[in-house]
Amino acid sequence: MQAITCLELKISGQIVDETRFLQFSESLQTLGTSIETDYDSQQETHLAWFALDDAMGLEEQRARLAAGALLSGAMPEQVSITLLGDDWETAWQKYWKAMPVGEKLWVRPSFCDAPTDDRVDIVLDPGMAFGTGTHPTTFLCLEAIERYCLQHIPESVLDMGAGSGLLAITAGKLGAKDIHAMDYDPISVEASGVNAKINGIRLTSTLGDTPPKRKFELVVANILSGPLLGMAESLTPCVSKHLILSGLLAAQVPLNIRTYEALGLTHLATHIMGDWAAVEYKA
Repeated sequence: MQAITCLELKISGQIVDETRFLQFSESLQTLGTSIETDYDSQQETHLAWFALDDAMGLEEQRARLAAGALLSGAMPEQVSITLLGDDWETAWQKYWKAMPVGEKLWVRPSFCDAPTDDRVDIVLDPGMAFGTGTHPTTFLCLEAIERYCLQHIPESVLDMGAGSGLLAITAGKLGAKDIHAMDYDPISVEASGVNAKINGIRLTSTLGDTPPKRKFELVVANILSGPLLGMAESLTPCVSKHLILSGLLAAQVPLNIRTYEALGLTHLATHIMGDWAAVEYKA
């Protein structure tokens, strides 16, 4: 019999916004969180996983999670709490499906079928590294990368905060050369390398949180507003032609534009999906 090691909490994104869900989950010492987006309906589902507490009975711990979810704004019938076995780290897989992106891309986990048409097949096994393409910020980045690469294949690419390596790999599948992925998390560095091999892409995956001191034709960073502002002075010198930033709420875009334009870049476009945005600049 499989050991039960974890509780999974699931709440619709229509009920509780992402910021409130993350604050609630972190206050209860979550093992990890995920936000999954249904491609057809564009509806989000928030998930979080919690280790069983030996000092607390199972029903007491379930009640604690349920009470926290209710305080976050959910109704009892909108909260799902499930016992998981020791395979909890791959529980996200049952919520992730293959999906078309943009004009030519097909993003899928390895357990889903390849495209039946001529779309570019991008296969991921991200493990616990963030970045499956389902979140609006990642989706917007993928579309922006595709638009750029279809117009001009970049000679060099930097994916800053690469997570699973999806953005860097996508550029590679569209013909980009000299591809670098950087992340502060060793799990993400390993995932980027593994996924690059799955897709037949040559990629340099590096551990770090400071942009390298060299220029890249295309630079992509899908992180969060705060870190993007904090690294603006070190990231801007990396851009020789084009920069794509995401992880931004739409309301955070004006400050991002002011910051990066003050450093010499020119704002080209802002793309919105729901509450989220991606911003493009040229050097």
